[in-house]
Amino acid sequence: MDSLLIIGIGFLGLGVLLMVLEGFVPSGGILGIAAFASAIAGIVFLFKYEAMWGAIGTLGTVVLGPMVFFSALKMLPSTGLGRTMVGQSGEEIAQALADSHREHRSERESLMGLEGVAVTNMRPSGVVEIDGHRYDAIAHGGIVDNGQAIRVTNVDGLTIEIRAL
Repeated sequence: MDSLLIIGIGFLGLGVLLMVLEGFVPSGGILGIAAFASAIAGIVFLFKYEAMWGAIGTLGTVVLGPMVFFSALKMLPSTGLGRTMVGQSGEEIAQALADSHREHRSERESLMGLEGVAVTNMRPSGVVEIDGHRYDAIAHGGIVDNGQAIRVTNVDGLTIEIRAL
């Protein structure tokens, strides 16, 4: 008769395992349904063993089942599979964006004092070419014609200010 108790607890354990897997593996609910069926089978075996064990199994399933599922979902983003499915966290995205802004700012600041050529007529904004790269820029101190030599006089954030030579 103890075999009914062991089988019932085994089915409940299988249900918990399948519920955890449902949180990690995208199965479209199939693992969740299998976990539910396993839990029901476990409860039936526990009731066949003794009514008190059946009640304990039912209460445990009703309380612990959702807790196990949502705990698995909460852990999902910190796993390799979860990062693949969910993507980067907000903190990782913010850090990458900050690094990108810092890199662009330092690249722009390195242009200070360099000379180049106006690619378009600048009245007052246009495109300049410096060291083979094109940049949007603003001309200070008058109009700069296409093909005229220029020098970078100021870099403010992403704004490049130039003057004609």
